[in-house]
Amino acid sequence: MGWTDGYIAVDWGTTNRRAYLIDGTGKHADEFEDGKGILSVAPLGFGDAVAEIRRRLGDKPLLMAGMVGSNRGWREAPYVSCPADLDDLAKALVWAGDREAIIPGVSYIGEGRADVMRGEEVQLLGAAAVGLVDPHALVCHPGTHNKWALLRHGKIHSFRTVMTGELFSLLKAHSILADLLQGEVEANEAFKQAAKHALYEEALTADLFAVRAGVLLGQAKKEDAATWTSGLLIGSDVRIGLSVPDGAQIHVMGRPELTRLYAAAVGQAGREAIELDGEQCFLAGIHEIAKRISH
Repeated sequence: MGWTDGYIAVDWGTTNRRAYLIDGTGKHADEFEDGKGILSVAPLGFGDAVAEIRRRLGDKPLLMAGMVGSNRGWREAPYVSCPADLDDLAKALVWAGDREAIIPGVSYIGEGRADVMRGEEVQLLGAAAVGLVDPHALVCHPGTHNKWALLRHGKIHSFRTVMTGELFSLLKAHSILADLLQGEVEANEAFKQAAKHALYEEALTADLFAVRAGVLLGQAKKEDAATWTSGLLIGSDVRIGLSVPDGAQIHVMGRPELTRLYAAAVGQAGREAIELDGEQCFLAGIHEIAKRISH
């Protein structure tokens, strides 16, 4: 297989993909990111898409995570049930070819609900493996579909998904608030006030309409509308994430522009959140899985 000589790690999502060249020492040597997510690749076009990755980063084995393993991706990689760790993921790899392996997602069934993740598991378990998070931490992973995951003994014990990012995008594109939500979102005082309000109230759908009414009646600034709306959504998200009584250290993992917002909202709940770079966690997790490959 030649994994000891290096490989290419791919975080392949619905609308984007990011590929990293990992050399024989395990170091990150090169990378690229583009908009060729799985939705832009025809069902029979993954071979060409993979060939393009190799043209850009070298003729190496590929280890892929994310929606490429979904029922809309290249090969479906069935979910591994919670509790799940890196060994469980490595044992359940799905091979799309002799040198192309897909990491499965993780599922949870319990408490009268069901949930799934693809891609976040690599970051969560990678961070735990290299000591970036406590093995019993509560981890928030913001994105289109934010995850709140409880770790126990370094395993993903349970998790819950909140569609905050997607809701904001839908409101920005299709709602009556659309013209108010085109500005930049910042973790400023307006954001913190909105997040605190949402943390202690349960009237999100009413509060969202009030964003427009407040601007119309001169009670709020139009330039604050996007930040205030984001604060309401993220505050409601954090209220859900902290609804399980747990004194674990909170980590917020992902892109800095998102982690700083969630950390600010967590702060309004009187808790401290440690921010982690999602890319660093992904590379840690993918390398731990690569070390376990014996194919």
